Amino acid sequence: MASTEVERRTGVDVEDVPSAEWGWSTQNLRLYRVGGVVAALFLLLMTHGNHVGHVEDWFMVGFAAVLLGFVARSWWIDRYKDKA
Repeated sequence: MASTEVERRTGVDVEDVPSAEWGWSTQNLRLYRVGGVVAALFLLLMTHGNHVGHVEDWFMVGFAAVLLGFVARSWWIDRYKDKA
């Protein structure tokens, strides 16, 4: 007799999220981290320009540091999440 148990590969109920059957319901943390690093590099590249005042440079460097801090925190938490 066939089993009525639903096979769950991702831990997401297919009835709640139909796209889970194709594996589209998980977050791609690598994509978020690469996007954060690219955005931080873009902010740092924008400091090179033809402006006289450097106040905006400090803001862009600060925002880039905050972005890299979030990326590092995400990487650090994910690294030790499975060991706990």
